Amino acid sequence: MTSQRTKNLRLVWAVAFTAINTLYTLACAQPSQTYPSKPIKLVVGFTPGGAADFTGRATAEALGKILGQAVVVENKPGAGSSLAAEYVSRSAAPDGYTILLASPSSISVNPAMKPGMTHTVNTLVPITLVSNAPIILAVNPSLGINSVADLIATAKRSPGKLNFASSGNGSAPHLGGVYFARAVGIDIQHIPYPGGSQASQSVIAGQVQLTFGTPPSVLPFVKANRMKGLAVSTPQRSPFAPDIPGMAELGYPQFNFGFWYGLFAPAGTPPEIIKKLHAATQIAMNAEGPKAALAREATEVALSTSPEDFAAFLKEDAKLWTKLVKESGATGN
Repeated sequence: MTSQRTKNLRLVWAVAFTAINTLYTLACAQPSQTYPSKPIKLVVGFTPGGAADFTGRATAEALGKILGQAVVVENKPGAGSSLAAEYVSRSAAPDGYTILLASPSSISVNPAMKPGMTHTVNTLVPITLVSNAPIILAVNPSLGINSVADLIATAKRSPGKLNFASSGNGSAPHLGGVYFARAVGIDIQHIPYPGGSQASQSVIAGQVQLTFGTPPSVLPFVKANRMKGLAVSTPQRSPFAPDIPGMAELGYPQFNFGFWYGLFAPAGTPPEIIKKLHAATQIAMNAEGPKAALAREATEVALSTSPEDFAAFLKEDAKLWTKLVKESGATGN
């Protein structure tokens, strides 16, 4: 009798354990199976109107169609996009409903310029690279500067008198401008703005003489003859801006500088959700619509084969940005 009762108890416990284990497994699988069940927030660290905002909105629209939920852009400008990265890495729940569109600024440049930052790439999970593009050097047409040679000659006649606008301290255009000045041996002063759109407007208004800007921030004004495009920051001309010289033909073949945007999630986000976001982005951004939209702004779609591939890219890319920060002497002040 006792033996039978023991067997029955063991059977009951076995059934109960199996049920609990099944429920636990289902609970763990539930986020990825039902995700997304509500709108997703895509945080962008710059103001509306610039490259980050344009890329973010193109990505959000395309991604929302694949995921079946709205992807809503939220602009959080400030500190060279570090405020947005801090917000997502420290304040957002790791559930896939808040993700970040980031550039080298917040991931590699700002940590190199400000070693005491609490945010590092380790607090974010890489999802995928989205795009890359050159930076464009442009000036106010009223200056009478029609080439990089003209710019260098003018700057050398009046050291420290020319100002260049960028989308903020620690932004890729800021560092690109400092790097360019060092490379060609001129003294120009940096004026940061909250975003690329404001930087371009300051050049058009004559408040600042030149800018290093992203294609969406600069090209529309170049095409409208409101700014003069002097060079792209890559050795060769961009197929998206064929009328603007590359640095190699200007005599600076060693100058090669661009920027990218990628998607990140807070650390702790379930791997299944990261994989789902990666797969959805692959489909979304390979469509002709997003490709054409970015191409109109001299930006190309560039996707990582996996989240691990993006993580490996970031590790190598950080070496470049850290090196440029040290060589340029740029600081986050």
